[in-house]
Order: sequence, then C-alpha cells, then structure tokens
Amino acid sequence: MNEQLKSGERVFLVVVDESPEMRNALRYACRRAKRTGGRVAMLYVMDPPEGQQWGSVVELMREEARQQAETAVARYADEAVSMTGQPPSIYIREGKSRDELAKLLAEDRSISVLVLGSASGSDGPGPLVTAFTGKAGGQLRIPLTIVPGVLTEAEVDAIS
Repeated sequence: MNEQLKSGERVFLVVVDESPEMRNALRYACRRAKRTGGRVAMLYVMDPPEGQQWGSVVELMREEARQQAETAVARYADEAVSMTGQPPSIYIREGKSRDELAKLLAEDRSISVLVLGSASGSDGPGPLVTAFTGKAGGQLRIPLTIVPGVLTEAEVDAIS
C-alpha cells in the first residue's frame, strides 16, 4: 500500500487502536504532516489467536481479526485523508504491538516521527508510551512525540 515517497518527505507514524487517546495522536500527526508537506502512516497490530484450536478455527479467527483491523483502519484512513488531502500508508500486522512497531521502524526507513497518544487514566500512559519512554526507547532511531489524551481538539490544533 505504500506509494513511492518524495525524497526527504517526513512520515508521521501513528499506531491505530480503539483507545480514546489515539484520536489525538492521529489528529496531531495529520496536522503536522499537512503543515510540513509530509505524510501519515498507520500501523494496526492484531493480537494473534490464542489457545490450541484446530487449524481451520485459528484461520477463521485470524480472518475475522483481519476484517476488524481493515474496518478500523479504513475509518481512520478516511479521517486522515480529510485532514491531509492524501491517503496514509497502512500497515496491518499480527503480534505484540511493541514488537511489531519496533520491526516496522527497523524495516521502513522512510518513517521519520512516531506519534503516540498518552492515556489519561490511572493505569498509566499506556503500554507503548511506557515501553518507548523506558528501556525500549533505546530501540528508536526517530523522534517520539507523545500527545496527551486529555487535550481537546482545539488544544491539539494549537500545538500542531
């Protein structure tokens, strides 16, 4: 799904999930991409099927998860197009979010900024923010932007 990128074009990667804070990260990334002549990329990571099911059951579970992933990404891709005027690059993977994110960043050198939303609840900022601001942060070869989940759209607009 990736189109050839222009030389030097900034790519803002957002990890797409159903968390409320993800919407702020996506809005920030889209606005920054539009202002800087860059692009948005989206990563959706599906959980692998659990348990010891028969092969056909596992494949059915995997197919259903893929359909859910494509539906979610399509909805957010439409939002990205409306904010930036161009389609985002889309990556759908299966595994653990942190591992798949690290692999993608190692594989795709066109990605230049990782944008994550920080949860505002009592459970902490979220697993990816926690991981990449801790020990896993040493794996990053690009800047990490953390957008607080408590910001309003107007506040996100003011900082992007």
